[in-house]
Amino acid sequence: MGGFFGCISKSDCVNDLYYGTDYNSHLGTKRGGLAVLNSKEFQRAIHNLENSYFRTKFESDIQKFHGNSGIGVISDTEPQPIIINSHHGQFAIVSVSKIVNLQELTDRALKQLRHFSETSSGTTNPSELIAMLINEEESLEKGIENVYDKIKGSCSLLILTKEGVYAARDKLGRTPIILGKKEGAFAVSSESSAFANLGYEIEKYIGPGEIIFITADGYEQRKKPFDEMQVCAFLWVYYGYPSSNYEGINVEECRYRCGAALAKRDDAVVDYVSGVPDSGVAHAIGYSNEKQIPYKRAYVKYTPTWPRSFMPQNQEMRNLVAKMKLLPVKSIINGQKIALCDDSIVRGTQLQDNVQILNAYGAKEIHIRPACPTLIFPCEYLNFSTSRSTLDLAGRKAIMEIEGTEDKYLEEYATPGTERYNAMIEKIREKLGVTSLRYQHLDDLVEAIGLPKEKLCTHCWDGSSHY
Repeated sequence: MGGFFGCISKSDCVNDLYYGTDYNSHLGTKRGGLAVLNSKEFQRAIHNLENSYFRTKFESDIQKFHGNSGIGVISDTEPQPIIINSHHGQFAIVSVSKIVNLQELTDRALKQLRHFSETSSGTTNPSELIAMLINEEESLEKGIENVYDKIKGSCSLLILTKEGVYAARDKLGRTPIILGKKEGAFAVSSESSAFANLGYEIEKYIGPGEIIFITADGYEQRKKPFDEMQVCAFLWVYYGYPSSNYEGINVEECRYRCGAALAKRDDAVVDYVSGVPDSGVAHAIGYSNEKQIPYKRAYVKYTPTWPRSFMPQNQEMRNLVAKMKLLPVKSIINGQKIALCDDSIVRGTQLQDNVQILNAYGAKEIHIRPACPTLIFPCEYLNFSTSRSTLDLAGRKAIMEIEGTEDKYLEEYATPGTERYNAMIEKIREKLGVTSLRYQHLDDLVEAIGLPKEKLCTHCWDGSSHY
């Protein structure tokens, strides 16, 4: 998905920028970047993060940086920030985006005899394309609205100028931006968890399509938010950091409610519940509290040297990292009936490895309880599932085995209690090799989040689409 952080202060803000951007590291996989503006120039640094962590790559850069305003990004894809010189003056830009019609907009620009100077994996750099769309209009605000009009998918962005920082949230609010405030400074972040240790308090949740302009003295709204919102529900289930709030709703508390909802529908008799670290843990605690059974750690996570499991770009390496960083506790596993909570089942490969380990260590029964419904549709709006093949999804693969094709009766397969839904779940259960498998109901997930269904993007589960 990616995440960003920006700040502007009456004093030097480089340390805040460095640590604030780092607090978004769990959102991205590939590159990190910083841009700082001082009295003389823009300073910029971009590094690959696939084999190391943000702080280790940037600690030498910040010794050279100084300035009262800056923006930073953790990116899934392209190198950022981009520094642009245009009729708006010089500015730096970062974005969290997935542009579904990237090729269409690239072809449009080339027909207009424009060019692109930066490419990402052989394709157009999305942030450069976004900057080009902004520069088609006479003001930055109008330019951002042009981005909203032209792009299909999602796009939130920060723009650093000599006058201040612009923050613009995706027109349907799929990705969040939170404004923070402390004495003499403001910050904007994809994650509110970036604020606490830097002394910021949440000032405002920026609305869908809203544009605000920030200086060290304050902020002003340059465009009112749209009424419609489709914020990604996966933020609360998986992506979001436990201490973060989106739309005023805390991630950790939401996960407790998700786990409790799973427990209410569950009649399995188990000795204890466990969670797949990290995001499955809070769901398991919620399950434990509701069911009044013990919570135990069948796995402990070894964090000193192993990176995040989705950090490497190679799927085989991701699977290896996911396996190696989880250490089973044999004395807790052997002879036990275990309910195992996870945030989701995407492909099922990592969970299958976890199940094999539990079986090898003598688990008597294994009951898998994912905190969200079955994933049937690939994400079109963020980079949650980057595969172009729906058959990479465990749900679609099961449908293919049952129907001989992957795209029939999808509404029935997405509806709990139907004959086809039950057949799909049984196929996945057999593949995983577990005693039982019960997914979260979508209505329960929506209730656990606490926003109306129409304000959430639930496309991954029910196929609802809206650009």
